[in-house]
This record gives sequence, C-alpha cells and structure tokens, in this order.
Amino acid sequence: MTVDNVEGFNDLPQTLPHFCIEAFRRYGKPDALNYKNNGNWQHISGEDAIGRIRRIALGFSELGFGKDDKVAIISENRPEWSLSDLGVLSIGGVIVPIYTTQAVEQVRYILEDSGSKALIVSGKKLWEHVEKAVQSVEHLEKIVFFDEDEMPEHDNRAISLADLEELGSKREEIDEKEFERILDALEPDQLATIIYTSGTTGEPKGVMLTHGNFASNVLSISYGLPIISSDRSLSVLPLSHIFERTVFYVLSCNGVAVHYCSAFEQLAGHLQEVKPTIMTAVPRLFEQVYHKIVKKGRAAGGVKTKLFNWSLKVGQDYWEAVDNHKFISPALRAKHALASRLVFSKWREGVGGELRFFVSGGAPLSKKLSYAFWAADIPILQGYGMTEACIVCANRPEDNKVGSIGVPFKDIEMMVAEKDGEILIRGENVMRGYFNKPEETSKALDAEGWYHTGDVGYQDDDGHFYITDRIKDLFKLSNGKYVAPQQVESLLKQSPLVAQAIVVGDSRKQVGALIVPDWEALRQTIKDEGIDASGSREELCENRHVVKRVQNDAIRFTKEASDYERVKRVYLLPNEFSIDKGEMTPTLKIKRSVINEKYSEAIDEICGS
Repeated sequence: MTVDNVEGFNDLPQTLPHFCIEAFRRYGKPDALNYKNNGNWQHISGEDAIGRIRRIALGFSELGFGKDDKVAIISENRPEWSLSDLGVLSIGGVIVPIYTTQAVEQVRYILEDSGSKALIVSGKKLWEHVEKAVQSVEHLEKIVFFDEDEMPEHDNRAISLADLEELGSKREEIDEKEFERILDALEPDQLATIIYTSGTTGEPKGVMLTHGNFASNVLSISYGLPIISSDRSLSVLPLSHIFERTVFYVLSCNGVAVHYCSAFEQLAGHLQEVKPTIMTAVPRLFEQVYHKIVKKGRAAGGVKTKLFNWSLKVGQDYWEAVDNHKFISPALRAKHALASRLVFSKWREGVGGELRFFVSGGAPLSKKLSYAFWAADIPILQGYGMTEACIVCANRPEDNKVGSIGVPFKDIEMMVAEKDGEILIRGENVMRGYFNKPEETSKALDAEGWYHTGDVGYQDDDGHFYITDRIKDLFKLSNGKYVAPQQVESLLKQSPLVAQAIVVGDSRKQVGALIVPDWEALRQTIKDEGIDASGSREELCENRHVVKRVQNDAIRFTKEASDYERVKRVYLLPNEFSIDKGEMTPTLKIKRSVINEKYSEAIDEICGS
C-alpha cells in the first residue's frame, strides 16, 4: 500500500467492513479470493466478494441478528470464513472464532461464555466434532453450514450459507439501500471480535478487540511493510488465530490476491501452483521444510552430498557475516553465488520461486535456520504479536536482524520494564479487555494504558527488540540459576533428528530435554551408523545407543548456550505431544505444567531430583 493509499483509508470510517469493501472495490481484482475445488483453482472477484458480504449481512439481519450479537465460527481456511466474518461485522455483530482443534469442552465453554446466538460450521466433519458441545447451549438460535449437502437432517436451527445469502438477496430487492444504512451505523469503537486465548494454564480468556483496534493495525503494518497490489499470498495458518486473520485484513486492504490452503498437507502443491510472493508462517513450518531439504540433500550421496554440505556451510558463513556487519571477502561472495546457483535455487523453486519474504511469528526461530533460508534468498522477517494487541512489530526487508522481533509498527509503543524486563505495549491496537473478566483485565492493562505481555526481553542500541522467554516459563535450577527454555529449545530443533523438544529441570540439578524424535530421520541415521533400527518406537526409546545418538546432537546444538543451560541428557518419547492428550493448546503452545507433572519421573532421571 502506498502512502497515498494509506491516507485514503484514513478518510474512511475506521471499521473492517469499510476498509475491506473499499479495497475490493478500489482494486477490482478478478482473483481477490481464491480456493481450490476438484483440482482447479476457483476465483472470487472483488465485486463478487462485496456482493456476498452484503447478502450474508442482510441474511443475518433478516434472521433477527444485529449489533453486539455474537456469532461463533469453526472452519478450515476457505473464502467463506472471511466473507462470513465481514458479513457479520457489517451488521455490528461480533465474531467468536473457534479453533478446529479445540476440545469439545472448550467449544462448549466458549459458546456459553460468549453468549453466541449463532454458530457457523464448515461441514460434516467439524459438525461431528462439535455437535455434543452444541446440544447443551440453549441460547444458540442458528447453525449456518458452508457445505449445504453436509447439514444435519433433523436440526431446525440449521441453515446453509447459500440459503442465508438468498434471504439477504430477497431483502436487498425490497430495499437496495438497507446495507449502506446498516454499514453507516457501524462505529470504530464497536466490538468486532472476542478471541479466546488458548491458555497454557486456567480457563480461556475472551480477548475483546474493536474495529478501531484492527483498523489501526492494518494502517500501521501497511506503512511498515512493502506490500503491493501485484503480490500473491497463500493463507495456511488458521484464520481463527489473530496472526493470520489480521494478515488477511492487511493483504486485502492492499489489493493482494489471497489463496486459501485448507490443510497443511496441501501446502507443497499449493506453493508450486500459486507461487506466492508474500506468506506468513510459524517456526515449525520452517523447521520441517529445512529438515526435509537437509535429509534429501544428504541422501543424494557422493559429490552431490559434498556439494550440498559445502553450500550449507557457505550460506551460513555468508549470512552470519551480513547479519553481524562483517567484511565479506570476494572469495566468499563468489562461493555464495555458486552455491546459490547450484543448490539454493532448488530451495527457491520449492516455495514457488517468486517469494519476496516470509513473515514469521509465534515462537523463536533459530539463527541457523534463518541464515539457511536467507542464503537461499528466501528472507524470513521475524515479528511479534499476541491476541491482546494484534501484530505489534517486525523486521523489515531492508533492516532485518536475525534473532530479533524487529521494531514496532507506526503509532505502536513498546518498552522494557526496568523492574523485571517485561515487554510492555501501548497503542490503538491494544484490546479493550477480557470479556466478563474485569480483574484479569486490570492485571493486564495498567492505569497508563500499557499492556503487560508476560514476555521478557530487551532492546538493542538500534531499537530492535528481542524476546528471551515467557516470564511464567522461566525456571530456576537448584543452584539458583534461571533458565529460559524457549531459547534452548530453538537450538535443539536445529537437529534433523528432533521433531519436538521441551527443556526441563525446574528445581533440579541440571537442564535436560524431553525429545520426540523425527522417527524417519532417526531410523535412517542410526541404520547408516550401524545401529539396529528395526525395533518399535518404544524399544528404540530404551536403546542406549539410540539415546546417546540423539543426546550427542543435543550437546552439540546447545553449545552456544550458557554452560548451565546446555542440555547434557535427554529422554526420548515415542509419540508427539498433542492437543488431544492435553499437552498442547490449540495454537500448539506447550502446557509446561502438564508436561512437568506427567513426566516427573523421567525429568528426575535426566535432571536429578
């Protein structure tokens, strides 16, 4: 978005429907929203998007929904998610997103606590998941289904999105100006959404965000990042999360063609077909891609493997020098150019070949992985945000410091508290508060308007911020030393043998790690090294040679940590931590208290009691 366009949006009412509808109209793109159906990409033009938003809004209005009515939505990523969101927002309604991975009891809690009058569901699979939760929610008046052929037969609350739009179309025929009147009544300080934080401890809290919160964030980010209307984006992170939902608003308002990816397993194919120029992701995605590339490169054998390893080393050396403003010799420049042409060009092709930059958030990304992608000319800009304050800051393509979360976007203030190093945030992007939780709100928002994030970090002399960990995740060893586990975990995940890692040792003698191996990579590695790899996962977890092999990687990759933070012993687990087992939140954050209790004996074994 150019500065002129930003100023143009400043003249609009600061609400999401005003912003997005104006952008769809202004850019008039034939492929504003895109999705794949029966093997082919289908396109929704900006004009058609506006029409559907109008019809959805008027359809809900015809059913008696209006200002401040809560409408929950649970669906995979697809255009209907965004169109329904904007339709409900247009009538002053409040969207309550629910993760597709949310446990049934949490779904029930969210519906009850929010007072949702309607639930939007994509289809049969998710309906079967949430049906039990819905049964006991008495105030739920309507259930809207995206897929008409997957609606329940005997629920008089059910209506298809197509039928809802038909109601809206008939209402528009009667009064073609009604939608404009409804939209004109929408105010920036009206509540737009209640997003329930997944919560690693306690019950979820409903974060209240207004239209003004989002609108200010859209403008701030648009000033800060070089987004242009010719860009293409692939939406793979869940729209129920604040990160991807805010990104959708930003991209739409900048005229970017958005392509929806409804499942992670479709990502590789979609990247080749869409050839995105901008994309958001989380560190886990980069870790998986990196390990897959390394595995393939090192399995080639002979000269090809030597060339691959040489290129990785050259790329690391080159970008470490760039990042630290060191002298780069002509020889290193020449080597990097050769590695780029022979090896890294294939990495670029793997993500479509036209990517200008990734924006990464949600967790720390190790320097090693960042350098590897930068070496392949795939820039990763780490950023930072949270449900309570949308997207706060990020690195810029022209000012990127690997390991940092960048600098704040326009009109957003950040500071580090002198007392404990906590990161504080203030600005129009900060939430109104927690729904029905005034005491929790007063704890998070102080009298001067600063939001207390719970993250600890620091700011360097150039103004870049760094997150070291969550305050509540820091733990103390029996010798009194404090450990920031996330930083050490990001080092461990550099190993191709590690799928998941949790650093433990609270009140123990030393740090240890619970590790779920990448079983395919581990079996191949130990087989190549002459260790029997034929046993079950459980048997291999008990095999001292296998444990030692993973432990050696842990020792090697955590060498750069402080001595007391280095992992010297590991405990292997056969299966990944999961939401279903209560070990992770729907946003894939580890519930450390659950892990510490569940694996206390294992932790004693590797850390000392």
